[in-house]
Amino acid sequence: MKKIATVIGARPQFIKAAPLSLEIANSGQLKEVCIHTGQHFDENMSGVFFRELGLPKPAYQLDIHGGPHGQMTGRMMEAIEAILMQDRPDAVLVYGDTNSTLAGGLVAAKLHIPVVHVEAGLRSFNRKMPEEVNRVLVDHISSLLLCPTSAAIENLTNEGITKGVHQVGDLMYDATLRLTSIAARHSRILEALSLEPKGYGVATLHRAENTDSPDALRKAIAFLVGLSEEVPLVLPLHPRTRKALADAGIEGTGSQLKLIDPVGYLDMHMLLSNASVVATDSGGVQKEAYFHRVPCITLRSETEWVETIDNGWNRLWHQEEYRPRREIQEYGTGDAAKRILELLRDAQL
Repeated sequence: MKKIATVIGARPQFIKAAPLSLEIANSGQLKEVCIHTGQHFDENMSGVFFRELGLPKPAYQLDIHGGPHGQMTGRMMEAIEAILMQDRPDAVLVYGDTNSTLAGGLVAAKLHIPVVHVEAGLRSFNRKMPEEVNRVLVDHISSLLLCPTSAAIENLTNEGITKGVHQVGDLMYDATLRLTSIAARHSRILEALSLEPKGYGVATLHRAENTDSPDALRKAIAFLVGLSEEVPLVLPLHPRTRKALADAGIEGTGSQLKLIDPVGYLDMHMLLSNASVVATDSGGVQKEAYFHRVPCITLRSETEWVETIDNGWNRLWHQEEYRPRREIQEYGTGDAAKRILELLRDAQL
């Protein structure tokens, strides 16, 4: 039986991993060993997601977080290398574009263990974003590249990567279909925050391009304050963003912009599904907004999820208008996990 080592560390990766990990466990065809780097360590950013998504506790919990990118990635690589040398999996599976993704991919490649990259081929074409650097590097060392869209496959083709490339749909859509009804039954976040369905918006803000510079952070908060004058906004605040606000001395965000602590996955889906608008710099939240058919504003100058723009569900914050609205077919029908399991089972890794 093939052994797959999965490296995860951040909230979006827990969500993507859940449908696939459950599919693997139920199949009896593969063995998965989960390595949690600890990149997101706050209980509301990590532990609660494992419970709500029905994931077993990781086999390895590294508790590595904080510090500059190089330091964090280096510490992760050292710890992951020791695990992989001991366990010798048949492949290492990584998700998305975080430092955990890069660390897992680099260590596996140097140990000559095949790398499987879920969400391969995404490009914002902005190399100032650490996430863009991570995803490009991991794509070029991967043996199996699992793409959510045809645009992702085209990006890889343009970079000369054609072997081992497959379009599989979007795992986050799998997770949304599975858990939205559960959220509706169990979440009480609307009552707790005194919110009426479609009477508020949801915002998230965490990317380095918006938080590492005080000027950029002021610009982003000013945009959200302005939007909150049109519709009250709820902003679950990432711990790093909260610290950046304090360090920059940014206060008085306005009575209509409500800052709250991070929320669990079920509560977040309840907030998103009942919102009238979403404003975010998160790639995952852009898609989740579409899954709930809520218009989105992306707090960036570009996005790797170009189909959300092209089909009128999303716009960049410097754009005034949405394009004509159409359904997005490429995210699949909620069967991405099944398709990935088949590829992992049959691939000659």
